[in-house]
Amino acid sequence: MKRACVIGWPVEHSRSPIIHGHWLERHGIAGVYEKRGVPPEEIEGFLAGLDSQGYVGANVTVPHKEAALRAATRVDDAAESVGAANTLWYEDDVLCASSTDTYGFVRNLDDFAPGWEKSGRPAAVLGAGGAARSVLRGLMERGFRDIRLTNRSPERAQELARFFGADIQVIDWEERSAALDGAGLLVNTTTLGMNGTALDIELAGLAGDALVTDLIYVPLETPLLARARERGLRTADGLGMLLHQAVPGFEKWFGVRPEVTPELRGLVLRHIAGR
Repeated sequence: MKRACVIGWPVEHSRSPIIHGHWLERHGIAGVYEKRGVPPEEIEGFLAGLDSQGYVGANVTVPHKEAALRAATRVDDAAESVGAANTLWYEDDVLCASSTDTYGFVRNLDDFAPGWEKSGRPAAVLGAGGAARSVLRGLMERGFRDIRLTNRSPERAQELARFFGADIQVIDWEERSAALDGAGLLVNTTTLGMNGTALDIELAGLAGDALVTDLIYVPLETPLLARARERGLRTADGLGMLLHQAVPGFEKWFGVRPEVTPELRGLVLRHIAGR
């Protein structure tokens, strides 16, 4: 029986066992997917002995994604480019690492708004943390060459602009509404909109057919998405990114490429709602 897990601190909030458990059952695979809470001072030893504990691989969540990258012998371009790893697996007894967040981000938008990358208009990205790195990589892979990045801490935004190059234009946080002028895509990677917090931004400058997406999925419709929908703009919630980013890892561990279906989405939504 193959075993995989999600590693974090804390980790009880993770929905990954719901996702992978559904796929294991659907495909009739004799496998197990577990939660493992590992404090930061123990993570290096835990990852070094991942296979000796019987695991064929793992997902990694905060605050261990950088440690996962360091622990791997083979690192793919996706993990290298974002400086973190969320998926670990073994090839020929060698620990390998990837970041599947970029894949999850673009596939989610492909589902909600096919052709979203073809408008030719600029994109605006709010936030400059780890999630923003994955989003910027995805936008550049899909051909965006005018990306406006704004963050409450300008130093972090400047760091990402230096890393990703001239396609990234840093806009002061106080000018975030102006950064949307003529944009065809707005991506919120911040936590503003979660737990009662508010994202104060004016959407009037967005193109009339713009797509607005929020990586937050609790609540599923954030205040930002609600305002965008009221304006008649296209919207994409963040749950699909969570679902799609899980696909590559499952395939690595269990040998079957699963599908993100309405059934799975409904299952996770019921879990979020406590039903």
